[in-house]
Amino acid sequence: MTPMVKAEGVHKSYGSAHILRGIDLEVAPREVFCLVGPSGSGKSTFLRCINHLEKINAGRLSVDGHLVGYRQKGDKLYELKDSEVAAQRRDIGMVFQRFNLFPHMTALANVMEAPIQVKGETKAVARERAERLLDRVGLADKAGNYPSQLSGGQQQRVAIARALAMEPKLMLFDEPTSALDPELVGDVLDVMRGLAEDGMTMIVVTHEMGFAREVGDSLVFMDGGVVVESGHPRDVLTNPQHDRTKSFLSKVL
Repeated sequence: MTPMVKAEGVHKSYGSAHILRGIDLEVAPREVFCLVGPSGSGKSTFLRCINHLEKINAGRLSVDGHLVGYRQKGDKLYELKDSEVAAQRRDIGMVFQRFNLFPHMTALANVMEAPIQVKGETKAVARERAERLLDRVGLADKAGNYPSQLSGGQQQRVAIARALAMEPKLMLFDEPTSALDPELVGDVLDVMRGLAEDGMTMIVVTHEMGFAREVGDSLVFMDGGVVVESGHPRDVLTNPQHDRTKSFLSKVL
């Protein structure tokens, strides 16, 4: 089976700051893959490399068997044109810490926008899907509301619906609950549980260890730009093998 995501020796630097130091991992189709670790460990940077929002400096990164951002000719890699990268991104949904909704658009219009502008769908088709997705995330009654009229948790659920509107094969979540008040976290995690049950391949950068334990298929602990420890979430969280993992988990569990 072709991995949905495969990273081979991935490095990323910003000037002299070496953020990713040779990441090797695979994510299978339909897998819920959780990335945990302290701030600055490279988790979010790696997530952004998967859809080429950040360009890697060395190594190889592929999604569903296709190199991300590059094509290979002989022994050399050539960077894709912006239009080709944009085409790759259509299959990869991303949900950020901050919701990044268009403030001048209603929830419904936010979800409709990308399929119309990027895929050339008719308003009728895009609207039907947007209404269905808003209902799926429990916000059918908020379709006409603007972001300023929604709570943070509601805005994040609209952002998830917006990402799903492109019918991606892979969903990336960059700490989707970290900006939310504690009482709003549960509704967002419930939506993500539903996606997992439906078989969506998901990579989730999270501090929600309960979610990782309950829903995750694999868990990777990162620190200093490397994979320190990996395994089934219950195994890593209850019986970590590495001292650095033990130290981190003692502070967050």
